[in-house]
Amino acid sequence: MRRYFKTLGLFWAVSVSAEMAYRTNFLITSLTTLLTLAGALFTIGLLFQNGHTPGGYSWPAALTVLGVYTLLDGLQQSLLAPNRTALTEHVRDGTLDFVLLKPVDAQFWMSMRRFSPWGLTDVAAGLGLLGYAGWRLEISPLGALSGGVAVVLGGVILYAVGFMLATLTVWFVKLYNITIAMAALLEAGRYPIQAYPAVYRTFFTAVLPVAFMTSVPAAALRGEAGAGWLLGLAVVSGGLFAASCAFWRFALRFYTSASS
Repeated sequence: MRRYFKTLGLFWAVSVSAEMAYRTNFLITSLTTLLTLAGALFTIGLLFQNGHTPGGYSWPAALTVLGVYTLLDGLQQSLLAPNRTALTEHVRDGTLDFVLLKPVDAQFWMSMRRFSPWGLTDVAAGLGLLGYAGWRLEISPLGALSGGVAVVLGGVILYAVGFMLATLTVWFVKLYNITIAMAALLEAGRYPIQAYPAVYRTFFTAVLPVAFMTSVPAAALRGEAGAGWLLGLAVVSGGLFAASCAFWRFALRFYTSASS
């Protein structure tokens, strides 16, 4: 495990050094993040016009959902999306061979090799929203702890679904829109799941686990998630992570080496 942490540190140090050669990108991305967040706050504010409470949510409670979404979106931009793109490039170019020959787990390499600092503004903004909402709601330390664990599990779900989609590149090389699809999937979790009609709530819970990525962690943070929801979150995240590992190993059986 120590070797993997050391390798991870080397990965990210090299990635950040390469990315920081274009510092202006960080300023532009940060400005874009703040404008997008302002637009999201404006949109959610419209839902609370004239005393309306969508899904029974208060304004601070809705901010917890937006905060979790923004935090996960930052994780996706910094870590998940760059590595999904790299996976599709390796398969298309035939350079996945070199990854498979390295003395490190190939899925770990393909999941953690690249790190982009451009999503850190989203992470900071998400933490800021959660801190403000937690102050307004007077969230207890236990709620903050359970909410933090739930957010991590939501991130695992986001990773597992995205990695399985990227793995499809082994059969379908021209999957350029995987990152766009994942962004659209996470976008649905920007608003409280209870604000959607019943059909959409069912779809975003039982079919696409959007609710488990944002609404359930936000409810855990507020101390409103029941034991059943928390257990379901743990089961879904663990099951999808195991499925992503199994699907990766299965896909490699069909990978045609560039040297074969």
